[in-house]
Amino acid sequence: MEISKAELASAAAASAGNQSQELTGAEVLVKALQAEGVNYVWGYPGGAVLYIYDAFYKQDTIQHVLVRHEQAAVHAADGFARATGEVGVALVTSGPGLTNAVTGIATAYMDSIPMVIISGQVPTAAIGLDAFQECDTVGITRPIVKHNFLVKDPKDLAMTMKKAFHIARTGRPGPVVVDVPKDVSFKKVTYTGYPDKVEMRSYNPVRKGHGGQIRKALQLLLNAKRPYIYTGGGVLLGNATNELRTLVDMLGYPVTNTLMGLGAYPASDRKFLGMLGMHGTIEANNAMQNCDVLLAVGARFDDRVIGNVKHFAQNERKIIHIDIDPSSISKRVKVDIPIVGDVKDVLTELISMIREATQKPDAGALADWWKTIETWRSKDCLKYDRGNQDVIKPQYVVETLWNMTKDADAYITSDVGQHQMWAAQYYRFDEPRRWINSGGLGTMGVGIPYAMGIKLAKPESEVFTITGEGSVQMCIQELSTCLQYNTPIKICALNNRYLGMVRQWQEIEYSGRYSHSYMDALPNFVKLAEAYGHVGMLIERPQDVEPALREARKLKDRTVFMDFRTDPTENVFPMVKAGMGITEMLLGSEDL
Repeated sequence: MEISKAELASAAAASAGNQSQELTGAEVLVKALQAEGVNYVWGYPGGAVLYIYDAFYKQDTIQHVLVRHEQAAVHAADGFARATGEVGVALVTSGPGLTNAVTGIATAYMDSIPMVIISGQVPTAAIGLDAFQECDTVGITRPIVKHNFLVKDPKDLAMTMKKAFHIARTGRPGPVVVDVPKDVSFKKVTYTGYPDKVEMRSYNPVRKGHGGQIRKALQLLLNAKRPYIYTGGGVLLGNATNELRTLVDMLGYPVTNTLMGLGAYPASDRKFLGMLGMHGTIEANNAMQNCDVLLAVGARFDDRVIGNVKHFAQNERKIIHIDIDPSSISKRVKVDIPIVGDVKDVLTELISMIREATQKPDAGALADWWKTIETWRSKDCLKYDRGNQDVIKPQYVVETLWNMTKDADAYITSDVGQHQMWAAQYYRFDEPRRWINSGGLGTMGVGIPYAMGIKLAKPESEVFTITGEGSVQMCIQELSTCLQYNTPIKICALNNRYLGMVRQWQEIEYSGRYSHSYMDALPNFVKLAEAYGHVGMLIERPQDVEPALREARKLKDRTVFMDFRTDPTENVFPMVKAGMGITEMLLGSEDL
């Protein structure tokens, strides 16, 4: 039987596609990253990963960014993932390389960030023998990862990487650790190509919500007299902001975002009641407590949001909870209508049902509900002494930055503390993935690495870090990385000479006993920035805040460190004390 030219060509193409190569495990690893479309890897070399670094040296499609500390490698990859929605990748060596990365891994895990962390390990024959720079990576990271792998055979590397990326980005996202012993990275293996699909019997996250449950939710929402929509970081992670905005605008219901969800609904829209929770607004917290139907989307009712669970349960309400992770539903608060599924898919189906429904929301009841909300809002719980000309109010710095950049292509990262809360309260985020901070773990030191990761991904965007003099020193060595890789970020340090949030709690809960919360020996941040090759500015007067920010923005190609000397006595209000209900708020110093 004669074979046609077309059949010959097809056979040749198939043969070429399956052509095997003899590659080291390290080379297979790099090919896996290339196949996954990875452009950046943040890392720090060491003995156990030198074959992997050698494989990186021989390619030119992935840029490796050399950080100054492994914690910053994971934070930078994390910031990249938060801003882009792609999987962030970090590479560390064995032993202290991995243990230094643990804080970054835990930070990503708490906020459900898709990441793959590749760690070196001692040779397989030495595992368990207390070899130099050995640690039990799988055991150490098990509680703080979505999954982890120890690769014992280079033949398994390609499929393991395929599984790692699949697990990291699907379902409820999270970090995945791939531990690679040194001998696995240098042994040769026959490589026939990267797998084009992956099947895991034990891992099949649900995407489509149950239609019957969604119809029940629809009836509750349309019959509500005092409805409220409460959304968290899951809306951003699920790329469902357009669906959320459509739903809110169709119904005309009030909406709030958690700290992790800011930007999911525009802060400039009147239907947005501000952030809720421990430092949330009066209107957001009171609506949460007094609504009769609550729609929770991609949020987890954590302690910083609802305060005392018994207090929250005092008021009867019906709760609808949409989340891709079934373990998050009814974990802290019992819900009436659980809907497990991808928030984007579920909201799309809910919107479709609303459009088809003949019933509309009760306009009269909704108008009365809005009147109540406006009464709460009229108290202006975020007021502060804007006219003060003697000392810089930290809120004023954030508000000024927002006014200058609200129409710009800007990203805001923060560290953790008072400055983080002021950024969340006074920078009014209208777009998703523009607010990058550590929510669940509350990790100090993330601000500069987050900004580095974002600036590489978004070189044309303005990237600002709002930080404090305490947090910024935890990863300040990354100013060196900023110079080497030309990531010109702008750092706004709200320097009050205290560990501000610690001092605030000590003032309120510990009768003003300021135990080890005062920073007695701060560096000269201007000179320090200059020593790293950047621009430093000291700003001590309120009238100099706007000019300094304007000057920093003009220096587009330079990293600028702005040391704002702010009021050391200023506290974050509103505030809900530990163990209290979310409506039991302190609104200012007069409540102390």
